[in-house]
Order: sequence, then C-alpha cells, then structure tokens
Amino acid sequence: MRIFADITHKQETKNEKKTSNMRVVIQRVSHASVTIDGVCKSAIKEGFMILVGIEGADTQEDADWLCKKIIGLRVFDDENGVMNKSILEVGGEILVVSQFTLHASTKKGNRPSYIRAAGHDVAVPLYNYFCRTLSAGLGKEVGTGEFGADMKVELLNNGPVTICMDTKNKE
Repeated sequence: MRIFADITHKQETKNEKKTSNMRVVIQRVSHASVTIDGVCKSAIKEGFMILVGIEGADTQEDADWLCKKIIGLRVFDDENGVMNKSILEVGGEILVVSQFTLHASTKKGNRPSYIRAAGHDVAVPLYNYFCRTLSAGLGKEVGTGEFGADMKVELLNNGPVTICMDTKNKE
C-alpha cells in the first residue's frame, strides 16, 4: 500500500506543475474601437488591436515579456514598403481587449471549455498591469475595453497582419 501512496504523490506533484501561457493576438490596424452598451469606450487610429488571454499561472514576468516583444515588433512599413518599423517608430496607438476565449479547449465535444482561463482575482490585476506596462513602453495611454463586459469590437485590419504570441512558446 505504501508503494501506491508514493506513486500517487509523485503523480500529484507532477500534475501540480504549472506552466504559464499568457496569450495575445496582435492585429495591425488602420483603426479600431470597442463599444460597451452603445457607448464607445476606446478608439484608436493606426496601431495594434490586441486581444489578451490570461491563465491562472501567468505572472507579471509573462506580461513584461509580451510587452517588450509587442513594443519592438517591426510590422509597419518603412519608406520601401518593407515591414521594418515598430509601433514607436510610426507613432502608433494600441487598443487592448481582454479575451478569455483565447484559452478555449475544444478537445472534447463541440462546446469549448474555458477552464484554463484565469479567474477575475488573477486576470483583472494582471490585465491592468499589462495595459500599464504597454502604456509605459509606448509613451502614451493605451485604449482598453472593460474586463468582463459584453463588448463590440470593430477594426480595420491593415495588411492583413495578425500575429499570435504566447509565453509558453516564446518564438
């Protein structure tokens, strides 16, 4: 019986290992806005529309890594029409919307599970930290949605250019 208990404990310890996977979808846009209850909460011109999904094990380090990558991402055209400029170099703006559905699991059945998405107690402070960190890196306020609200997001994807990043893969 003791052997079985040791094996079970090892499996529990192994399964308790948490990996973070903060995820973003970045879209280069000509303009974007988010509307809540018929009122425009935020609107931007040229820049990035970013959807962000947060898991329970995500940390400020994950947010810092993503913010640094986003600010340095060279996907805006230079004078030769080559994607070679960052958002800082073009004076772009950023709109960030929380999106727990980025962590949908469709492994079983047809109804997605969102069990991996962080609860409000973890997600809201980390979402706010992410937005503040992006604002600091950008040198101006980023537009935001409202965490947990029913939002209508409108955008004109420029390119189209859409890039997915997460802190688990870091590619």
